[in-house]
Amino acid sequence: MNNETKFRPVTAITMGDPAGIGPEIVVGAMLDKELHECCKPFVIGSIAIMDRAAKVLGRELKYNKIEDPAQAKYEYGTIDIMETGDYDTDSIEWGKVQKLAGQMAVDWIMKSIELGMSKKIDAVSTAPIHKEAIKLVGVKEPGHTEIYQHQTNSPYALTMFSCHKLRVFFVSRHMSLVDACHYATKEVVLENVVNIDKELRKIGIENPLIAVAGLNPHNGDHGLFGTEEITDLEPAVKEAQEMGINAVGPCPADSVFHIGKSGKYDAILSLYHDQGHIACKTLDFEKSVTLTFGLPFIRSSVDHGTAFDIAGKGIADEVSLIESTKVVAEYAAKQHESK
Repeated sequence: MNNETKFRPVTAITMGDPAGIGPEIVVGAMLDKELHECCKPFVIGSIAIMDRAAKVLGRELKYNKIEDPAQAKYEYGTIDIMETGDYDTDSIEWGKVQKLAGQMAVDWIMKSIELGMSKKIDAVSTAPIHKEAIKLVGVKEPGHTEIYQHQTNSPYALTMFSCHKLRVFFVSRHMSLVDACHYATKEVVLENVVNIDKELRKIGIENPLIAVAGLNPHNGDHGLFGTEEITDLEPAVKEAQEMGINAVGPCPADSVFHIGKSGKYDAILSLYHDQGHIACKTLDFEKSVTLTFGLPFIRSSVDHGTAFDIAGKGIADEVSLIESTKVVAEYAAKQHESK
């Protein structure tokens, strides 16, 4: 299938916190020609903020201001951009937590949700937001994933790390390690395996092989170093198998990611945040991107923060946002093809 006929998902890129590196990496991403070949990207953000970022990067941009994705040109060399209001952008300072910056970031997220719910877009790629800034405008959710799940009324939001051939899902993410260990019960692990199986089938993977990681060293060595594998993880995998799901494990966490990087598994279920994050980021930090499944549309994100310490200096690397956008477009296309 050539570029003239292949499906290019309409993909919104939210600018993130305008005081962080989001605007700079969005400029870099929109100037990437390969990105335009795999999807139809447009920005939800602010022309004034984007112009400011372009100046620190020494670039000049051509804009096409739109109010609906149908008005976009989707042509390399022109930035299709949708604004959400008239803000006092001159007051935004690089590298500082500001209420207005938080409000703008939230408004851009909400616009992407509105477009996604009305099926005007196929995917969303998000630049980083600052948790303190969004708290200043009354956001109760801790971050992007929870906002998207709550605002779309989705029964679940599965976080998946994509890194080369690894697809890593998480039982828990933003939770203390002690709490995360207690949270990984048979019921919770089984629910995750069932949802992973469902979401992977939606992208055309038939009978996906799902490996459940162990919790303790050497899988607990038959109870010598912990019993969670015996009391919770093995029963969860067994029940999943009885439901017809192609699940295996628990697999020792010190080897499951190494084995998985060859593509042996269609997915690995990590039991807590750092278990999977360390594996993926060590393999390839810049190409580790986060995807959210379970929403009415697929959403992705870079896996770095707002980097206030380098914001506005023109040295932020856009590679992760480019990868984030390419990967979410790839999965949106798979969903489209499997319908």
